[in-house]
Amino acid sequence: MHPIQINRRQMLAASAAGSTQLCLSRRLFAADDLDVLSFVIVSDTHLGRNNNASAEKNWRKAIDEINQQPGDFVLHLGDVVDSGRESQYPFYADTRKLLNKPIHEIPGNHDPVDLFKKYVTAETDRSVDYGGARFILFNNAHRDSHDGFIEGEQLAWLETQFADAAEKDLRIVVCCHVPIHTNKNPDRGWYVKPDNGQKEFYELLTHYTDRTLAIMHGHFHNGIRGWRDHGQTVETLFPSICYNQNRGLTDRIAAGKATGFFVDELRPGYVLAELGKGKLTLRYKPLAADQHGTYAAEWS
Repeated sequence: MHPIQINRRQMLAASAAGSTQLCLSRRLFAADDLDVLSFVIVSDTHLGRNNNASAEKNWRKAIDEINQQPGDFVLHLGDVVDSGRESQYPFYADTRKLLNKPIHEIPGNHDPVDLFKKYVTAETDRSVDYGGARFILFNNAHRDSHDGFIEGEQLAWLETQFADAAEKDLRIVVCCHVPIHTNKNPDRGWYVKPDNGQKEFYELLTHYTDRTLAIMHGHFHNGIRGWRDHGQTVETLFPSICYNQNRGLTDRIAAGKATGFFVDELRPGYVLAELGKGKLTLRYKPLAADQHGTYAAEWS
């Protein structure tokens, strides 16, 4: 695979030309027979951050935009509120009703599980089927750690979900807040460590690489960032609609000091996704920015 990196200079040139939509295309042979699914991915809303209303304003703005976008559903990849603020959950519970698409959330490390279950959804580990794909959502975040954890009961549950999807000939997309993939500086070094379920998860994945298309996460606030080195499966971290941070990934990847792929766009935003007909396409949509064209990073 030969990634074409999108760097900041190209992004700024695209913006100057009126092109603010960034796109990432991935060929997925296991998706050749899958009818195209269109959906929206948001993450890390962090409502209440810094004890001001900026995060809430971004979330409301995102809702207004998402309601105008195509897509059958929305995925929220965790950290609904900031630092476990219970006062923000009723606001989220009310505003999520304003979406004209169903939304499926998972907790992040900022979301106390008891409050998440009280205000958002009673089941944190669950799956939803759309078309020919099963989206498996589970909680791998702990409030007292930035790392991820996949417990023994969860591994057993995941195995039943994978097996059932295979029996029904469904393709698989896994969603959890903390990345499972190993990473280190210039990334954050937060992931599911081998002793915390990573080894067992990837062993399970080897039995279903023919149908596991993607693993999706939030957590890093690094824009679109990921890897594709476990078979065909695309492992991707998604941007925050609250804030993102520059960790020098474009230069580090170009210098061979980091692996994987990265779209150098760090404004708060969300992602418009299309999955099917042999590929996964991710289009970064910065909040309040018009879309006039596409810059694409493609792998062959």
